[in-house]
Amino acid sequence: MLARSIARKICQNKELFGPSVQCSGLLNNTVLNPSTVRHASFRSSEPVGDITQFPEVEVAKNPPEWKYVERLLASRVVPTPIAKPEYPSGWKPPKPRSDLKYFVSRTKNFMLPVYLHRSFRGQRIITAVRRIDGDIWQLESELRYLVEKKLNKSIVTRVNEMNGQIELKGDFVTIVEEFLLEKGL
Repeated sequence: MLARSIARKICQNKELFGPSVQCSGLLNNTVLNPSTVRHASFRSSEPVGDITQFPEVEVAKNPPEWKYVERLLASRVVPTPIAKPEYPSGWKPPKPRSDLKYFVSRTKNFMLPVYLHRSFRGQRIITAVRRIDGDIWQLESELRYLVEKKLNKSIVTRVNEMNGQIELKGDFVTIVEEFLLEKGL
């Protein structure tokens, strides 16, 4: 695109470059004129043509009919879940205890913010816990103690106090989620 526009400017300004510039076959080159090669672009599609061949569109503003349209639109806010003794998916609503010094808030979909990150083609596996408020170091020590007790070996953790995140090296998503659900978070 840029090469074509530069070549066109050179050919148009004969007084700057002199009559020695040969432009006869330069702009017809497929490298400088790729429109013959391009197949999947709006430039290669058919033009719209005459607008009168399309039917007229009527915009209706009828409030009684709008309620049927609103039913089909997605809601802007995730509705609060209906209180039940038990849910078929195993999901549990948060019931935070007052004796805890930390709190893990749920996501906007009321899910626990525990994530598994894989990087370097699956060689690095990290479990991340986000949205932590309060004493993040106490939660980290409790999680580390729980995982080390189940595995019988020490693990590596990282605490980001500014973002309220804890990262554990390894795949411990189910252990962490069970622990948070036991605590009522």
